Amino acid sequence: MSDALPEGIHQFLGDTEWEGAEIAPLVGDASFRRYFRLRMGGRSAMLMHAPPPHEDPRPFLHVAHWLEANGLRAPHILAEDASEGWVLTEDFGDQRMREWIDEHPEDERHIYAQAIDAMVQLHRLPPGPFLPYDMAVYRREVDLFTEWYCPAVGLDVDVRGWTEAWEEALEPLLWRQDPGVTVLRDYHAENIMLLEPGRLAGAQGLIDFQDALVGHPAYDLVSLLQDARRDVSEELEHEMLGRYRAAAQPDEHFEADYARLGAQRNTKIVGIFTRLWKRDGKSRYLGMIPRVWAAMERDLAHEAMAPVARWFESNVPQALRDELGGTIA
Repeated sequence: MSDALPEGIHQFLGDTEWEGAEIAPLVGDASFRRYFRLRMGGRSAMLMHAPPPHEDPRPFLHVAHWLEANGLRAPHILAEDASEGWVLTEDFGDQRMREWIDEHPEDERHIYAQAIDAMVQLHRLPPGPFLPYDMAVYRREVDLFTEWYCPAVGLDVDVRGWTEAWEEALEPLLWRQDPGVTVLRDYHAENIMLLEPGRLAGAQGLIDFQDALVGHPAYDLVSLLQDARRDVSEELEHEMLGRYRAAAQPDEHFEADYARLGAQRNTKIVGIFTRLWKRDGKSRYLGMIPRVWAAMERDLAHEAMAPVARWFESNVPQALRDELGGTIA
């Protein structure tokens, strides 16, 4: 992507108190969005450009306003021009949960516990004014696996059986997500900011939540504890699930639903990472597939996932699953 500043940036800032600020481009994510840090007079702010037609910042703004209004630490919106893709927010700094734990592994449990507690706080709220995480969305997401991963490794698979297996596996949890909770969908160590680095009791800030829906409370726990981007030990996963259970008191189906949504999310991510490679030329995501695949295999081993597990046995050769761990290259 070009290092040139996007057209219209100075016009947008000219209508804010940040006109004339120093503009420093930052590393982007797996989207068309671009980010900039502004500095002026000892202060800083963050500028996001989500250019149409590829991006639309209105969902981000919608969720950010709702989270802040309900006591959660989304970045405060300083200025916005959704039609042109501009959003100016407070600066949460650079200290992500992921890097802090990499540098201070002794703090891992404490920081994950804080992240679990934030989920409990979110799940105690009435669900936000967002669309439902329904069967149509679940199916559309898992279909990324058969649309992108299977062709990439030369597999000709039973697509109809795939759909039927997932509907059978997921249908039992649908009524348990009514009325549901707000699901941020990308709640993991690279999207949680430590707002007071060096102080373990400090607040954690949320980013990258624009795809929020109303769904099942287990989904964001899977996102956090079966992280596609960093290793989370099974011991820590079980400990943090226990912490959530103690605080939230979920029903007796929670373990099975966690496996269902773990398999669903991890299957989707394998498809997304393959698409990022094949369509967008972002091959660095291929190296993460074995980690995601291993978590998916653990989820498929749960009896609740038997229909999908049988499909994998019939359609994905065991050699690919065992020897390559799902990797492509």
